[in-house]
Amino acid sequence: MKKAAVYTLLMICCVCHCATVVAQDVTAYVNPFIGTTNFGTCNPGAVVPNGMMSVVPFNVMGSDDNTYDKDARWWSTPYDNTNCFFTGFAHGALSGVGCPEMSSLLTIATSGPLEVDYHKYGSRYKDEKASPGYYSVNLDKYDIKAEATATLRSSVERYTFLSGGTGNVILNLGEGLTNESGATVKRVSDTEVEGVKLLGTFCYNPQAVFPVYFVMRISKRPSSQGYYKFQRPMTGVEAQWSPDNGTYKLYTSYGREMSGDDVGYWYTFEDLKAGESIEVSTGISYVSIENARQNLEAEQKAGSTFDSIYGNARDEWQKALSRIRVKGGTEDQKTVFYTALYHTLLHPNLLNDVNGEYPLMEHSGATGHTDNDRYTVFSLWDTYRNLHQLLTLVYPEKQLDMVRSMVDMYKEWGWMPKWELYGRETFTMEGDPAIPVLVDTWRKGLRDFDMDQAYEAMKKSATTPGKDNRLRPDIDPYISLGYVPLGFYSADISGDNSVSHALEYYVADNALSWLAKERGDVAFADTLKKRSLNYKHYYSPESGTLRPLTKEGKFLSPFDPRQGENFEPVPGFHEGSAWNYTFYVPHDVEGLCKLMGGKRKFVDKLQAVFDNGLYDPANEPDIAYPYLFSRFKGEEWRTQKTVTELLDKYFTTKPDGIPGNDDAGTMSAWAVFSMMGLYPDCPGEPYYTLTTPVFDEVEIDTAHGPLKITKHGEGYIKKIKINNKPYSKFRVSHDELIDGATLDFELEKK
Repeated sequence: MKKAAVYTLLMICCVCHCATVVAQDVTAYVNPFIGTTNFGTCNPGAVVPNGMMSVVPFNVMGSDDNTYDKDARWWSTPYDNTNCFFTGFAHGALSGVGCPEMSSLLTIATSGPLEVDYHKYGSRYKDEKASPGYYSVNLDKYDIKAEATATLRSSVERYTFLSGGTGNVILNLGEGLTNESGATVKRVSDTEVEGVKLLGTFCYNPQAVFPVYFVMRISKRPSSQGYYKFQRPMTGVEAQWSPDNGTYKLYTSYGREMSGDDVGYWYTFEDLKAGESIEVSTGISYVSIENARQNLEAEQKAGSTFDSIYGNARDEWQKALSRIRVKGGTEDQKTVFYTALYHTLLHPNLLNDVNGEYPLMEHSGATGHTDNDRYTVFSLWDTYRNLHQLLTLVYPEKQLDMVRSMVDMYKEWGWMPKWELYGRETFTMEGDPAIPVLVDTWRKGLRDFDMDQAYEAMKKSATTPGKDNRLRPDIDPYISLGYVPLGFYSADISGDNSVSHALEYYVADNALSWLAKERGDVAFADTLKKRSLNYKHYYSPESGTLRPLTKEGKFLSPFDPRQGENFEPVPGFHEGSAWNYTFYVPHDVEGLCKLMGGKRKFVDKLQAVFDNGLYDPANEPDIAYPYLFSRFKGEEWRTQKTVTELLDKYFTTKPDGIPGNDDAGTMSAWAVFSMMGLYPDCPGEPYYTLTTPVFDEVEIDTAHGPLKITKHGEGYIKKIKINNKPYSKFRVSHDELIDGATLDFELEKK
């Protein structure tokens, strides 16, 4: 059998094994409120693993006392734990992402007279609860209990009118986190509407505009229903939108369809009994209304109830999360661990409908078809560092489909994704991050994808001149000079990210050089390897850091290596200071050490980063810093001490228990790996650095069978065994790890 076929068979065995393992209810350790403030941008909404649909409480828009902005479009998350004003459930929200988008198709139930102005119909709430696949809250203003759950492509809400009387259900198509407010809604029957909502401008990029199609059904025939629209006054172009400058108009006999900005639909129910519930089911698609209907009907078959759908969602989470089983540790540590694992399974998201159709990459209105799962939301600048390595280890069948999705995107529009969102490239952040993901996946044995096309794509982005290069627009000086000078990428050097760009290219070219050599493209491999070492141009002995270079090839002066640590603009670096980037040369730690004057100076300088508060746990380029100590014999204890301290300080069970933006699961993946006792230390290279596990025992279902990690004693690592044989190093290859059934740590206190 071919290796790919063997590996596929092994993955099937792994999945079957997972399905038969009888495990404790690990979903009880998930707290979806972790990371919902302190810029974590997570939310406690209902979703299933990697689902297309998420149904999320929307509380960042409006208040009854005007204490914060009434327009939510500047928020990057639909929910913040410090707010307390519910304006509906958003459908299709993102989690842990730092730019506004999505979080649209808002639904809410109210009681009493109908009010469709969202500035007025919102409500404070209490008794908020969330668990994997479920969310509920009680709306103070209306005495209504609102609950939500989800399937892969649909949602269902249950509104219980505790006091009875007159009730309303409102579908708000105008508001959300997207800058777009246009939509179409059409009445299909007394209990069903369908339509399309425009989404767009992720990170304020005007290219990333796309539609979401929906079908919404209610479980009870209403007493009355109709459309509504916000009408602006006809007072000329000077008229500004505001709640006081226009009126919401209701229409009960408008016709069968309404289109425009700020439109919506409403239902009113008379004489509801106390405790009576109304369920609202919504199916979505990024292809068509008909597909949204098929998705809804396939995943909420006749006879389905809210409780049965929630039960299925909970079961899906139990299966996914129990692929890793832990023993020992505190209850809080288990909560941190399983919540982090939960967050790593929210993105990327399923994109294809039940019939296999999906929107082609960068082909407006065109449709593709897949027999596998097609994925979207590739926040690759973040996730290429650790999340995809976690998926490769624990969820290989998902990772394979994600890699296939990336390769298919190249086939569809000519480039690999950089930060892709529902078939649109947002061009957010730096580098060429698909390359390390693909190479890492291939090197770890997942090879059932079109590597010929993948290699063609990678070589294209590494060689195409800048004027035609969508992924590396500043590649020309990178090739000719070995670095990107200030002012080439951005005339305003305060917002120039030239050093950040080049560092990402070095990592990508290092990964690609291995693949080129493997494929016999030896000269190209040598060229790439030499390119990857050109980071040395940026090293300034004077500052002791990497430092931007001018067009004349001189170091920027004056220069403050701490500028940017508070995310203020800084020449050369993106979202961080020089200290957050200086040690980001994971493919040549030894060479960087030599530049800095040897082991002692390297280690002392790295330690000073932590001692002097220069490390940013929420900034991707430096999150692997703690593991660099272990590259040097006798300094491994520093990794163990630092990782333990960082976990204790920054990852907690509180709403601010993630150190800033989770970045589509990247920070959570750091916690998962670190708590298990290993970390993928260089994107594109199949190695892990070992550290002290948090738990006494960790059992991971891999494609090769269970991998058991155990620790004995407390303190620092004294001895390591792999498959009961002594292991003297603190860096282990992927093959060594998964070929052994056990990884044992013996600890001792110093």
